Amino acid sequence: MLEINSITKTYDTNPVLKDITLSLNQGESLGIIGESGSGKSTLARLILGLDSIDEGEIIFQGIRVQHKRNSLKKVRRHVQIVFQDPASSLNPKLPVWKSVVEPLENYPDTIPLFLKEVRNNKELMAGMLFNKVGLSQELLERYPHQLSGGQKQRVAIARGISLQPALLICDEPTSSLDVSVQAQVLNLLKELKRDLNMSYIFISHDLAAVQFMCDQIAVLKNGTLLDMFRTEELFSEIRHDYTKKLVGLALKDIL
Repeated sequence: MLEINSITKTYDTNPVLKDITLSLNQGESLGIIGESGSGKSTLARLILGLDSIDEGEIIFQGIRVQHKRNSLKKVRRHVQIVFQDPASSLNPKLPVWKSVVEPLENYPDTIPLFLKEVRNNKELMAGMLFNKVGLSQELLERYPHQLSGGQKQRVAIARGISLQPALLICDEPTSSLDVSVQAQVLNLLKELKRDLNMSYIFISHDLAAVQFMCDQIAVLKNGTLLDMFRTEELFSEIRHDYTKKLVGLALKDIL
């Protein structure tokens, strides 16, 4: 479904990604882990076409991601993102239900299967999306500042799934939430993946969350892909030393 072939990205004179190659199959989840500054979020921006690639190529469902309006519009119909801070991605001047249906307004010809019966009614679509993410209908008319952090992130997830995308990019979706709420959001994302047959790119510095969510794990450091493996191979002796270090730190946090 997604092919990333030898991509390189430099900002000013600072190389952020160096010769990255990886792929993702339909219905699978890829975890991208690494410390701050490793290039994780930059990779997400390149997949979405928000920034241009210096070298290499990204191909999504046979479409080359590039800065051309038609190709980007086709890709973004099938690729959505949930950001780390939901407050910054929701319009503070709108009731949250209007933010949730905004992608559906941008793609009026798109009819997600689970919204088929209500596609012509924005408020009913918002209500069904709220149900999908476990939010009460009473919250539809509220504004972002009237919601908790967990509720705002669920609103952001509702918007992310509104077009029933093939790929949902989750960029540190739980890092700003309380620990108890983090677990609820992770379980919700896992349920939605199964119910809607989506693929995920799950970006995080939390190895335990990545292990829980993903089929494959890619380890980045200073813009370089050091290790990539199936999640069940996380504790293998052949793992890169840096991966072993991350595992050790994760185990230390648990203990």
